[in-house]
Amino acid sequence: QVQMVESGGGSVQAGGSLRLSCAVSGLSFNNVAMGWFRQAPGKEREGVSCISWTGGTTYYYYADSVKGRFTISKDNANNTLYLQMNSLKPEESAMYYCAAGHDRRCSSIAYWGQGTQVTVSS
Repeated sequence: QVQMVESGGGSVQAGGSLRLSCAVSGLSFNNVAMGWFRQAPGKEREGVSCISWTGGTTYYYYADSVKGRFTISKDNANNTLYLQMNSLKPEESAMYYCAAGHDRRCSSIAYWGQGTQVTVSS
């Protein structure tokens, strides 16, 4: 059974930072794409960042709106995914979800955590 548990959300002022974590079990963490999504009230869920790879090359995907401010990383030894978020903006207040794929492609995302709330105040 796949389990994905996010933590690290909270309230922060605009310009602040948060680091989200996602502890993963029940899947081959080293062999699937992993990513972060977010959903604000009344809006569709959107992709924030994803790690995938083909052959020996790792690919990092970032939404244009977060490039240069957010960093995705993973600790394979501890089956944990991270999202470092800097210079946060009020419009980035949302529920943030950890996600995993069936395979190494970000397009294969199929498993979801319960989410962690991020609130950015102006």
